[in-house]
Amino acid sequence: MVFEGLAEKLQNTLQKLKGKGKLSEKDVKNAMREVKLALLEADVNYKVVKDFIKKITQRSVGQEVLESLTPGQQVIKIVNDELTSLMGGTQSKILFASKPPTIIMLAGLQGAGKTTTGGKLAGQLKKTGKRPLLVACDVYRPAAIKQLHVVGEQLEIPVFSMGDKVNPVNIAKAGIEHAKKYGNDVVIIDTAGRLHIDENLMEELKNIKVEVKPHEIMLVVDAMTGQDAVNVAETFNSQLGIDGIILTKLDGDTRGGAALSVRAVTGKPIKYVGVGEKLTDLEPFYPDRMASRILGMGDVLSLIEKAQASFDESKLKKLEKKIKNQDFNLEDFLDQLQQMKNMGPLSQILEMMPGVNNKQLKNLQIDDKELVHIEAIIQSMTPEERKNPSIIKASRRKRIAKGSGTTVQAVNKLLKQFEQTRKMMKQLSDMEKGMKKGGRFKIPFF
Repeated sequence: MVFEGLAEKLQNTLQKLKGKGKLSEKDVKNAMREVKLALLEADVNYKVVKDFIKKITQRSVGQEVLESLTPGQQVIKIVNDELTSLMGGTQSKILFASKPPTIIMLAGLQGAGKTTTGGKLAGQLKKTGKRPLLVACDVYRPAAIKQLHVVGEQLEIPVFSMGDKVNPVNIAKAGIEHAKKYGNDVVIIDTAGRLHIDENLMEELKNIKVEVKPHEIMLVVDAMTGQDAVNVAETFNSQLGIDGIILTKLDGDTRGGAALSVRAVTGKPIKYVGVGEKLTDLEPFYPDRMASRILGMGDVLSLIEKAQASFDESKLKKLEKKIKNQDFNLEDFLDQLQQMKNMGPLSQILEMMPGVNNKQLKNLQIDDKELVHIEAIIQSMTPEERKNPSIIKASRRKRIAKGSGTTVQAVNKLLKQFEQTRKMMKQLSDMEKGMKKGGRFKIPFF
């Protein structure tokens, strides 16, 4: 889980303040000492931590806070504000050129996930109506060009390449001409990386920059390397000059040092974050939303956006009608399950819900395989069984268990859960009808 250790410690510390009726300056300073240790353990840059704690303490020990009716909540608000500010304040978007194509150059060390990230970024831009072109300029890493072509095919995005014997600068220039000729309004240049920063790498990147004049130079860094990611970003920025950062593997970064340090150290914004292995697992970075999640306040806006992108509105309307007519069956249940899976792992979804803190998530066993098993069980049923589960007796249950690779107990459990869900929906439907007769307000199902 993102920021697992840090989130738990910050939430516990701030919860203690919230529980106190009155706060003294000593209470605030003790809490800030705990926050400071939590941040340092999360591999956040020492200078960043020092400045961060200083700002919060100065704002929190003021008369306005300490003498307020809810001083603990005021301090939490201050921490949230400063955490948001630390990560950049507001979302930083790609600045598109007034005259296409917009040229985006990706840079970074080998292993950070540049090639895959290039594809993910192209996929994101395609969703917004852009016509991206991927340009393969990594002529050194074995199979890098092939990898970019595979990614491009999966996302149905064109890839321009000239093999591994041509100078990367010439490939980049030819790629831009190709984009102009075929109407691609965004060019994403995938450059070579090294296992460490060296003169040859920087010289090549500088040459590409001089020749193609990219509108955006995006540095791709691995969030899991913590403070090393910040050092890499600082060096690339000083030698090449970058416009933004893409943090990859944020879903595996339980500490959070890179995300909390890189903006403050480089002065450059985090524009996107990689949150999984799928080609759709790249998200715009919102500092305010991330701060809210770290402090256990949820992230309702991202949750709504995920739901809107994953659920078919016409299907939801049909489902609402079925519930009202008490016609909800296992086919509908399977359809909803498949749409919910598109939102991502359950742990990520619950993490965005307000009031669900890190401690609760830790105690909650979230097994995404359980959803796969449920899906397999329902798919092993005949269409008739899905529409009318009451006909599923002992012999049918054995057949379904065998067909789905599960057990009869698992089939029984699913059918019991489904029946309970259906009963609850019937009660809601009856309640709504009763309220309509009485001329009262309508209870929405969604």
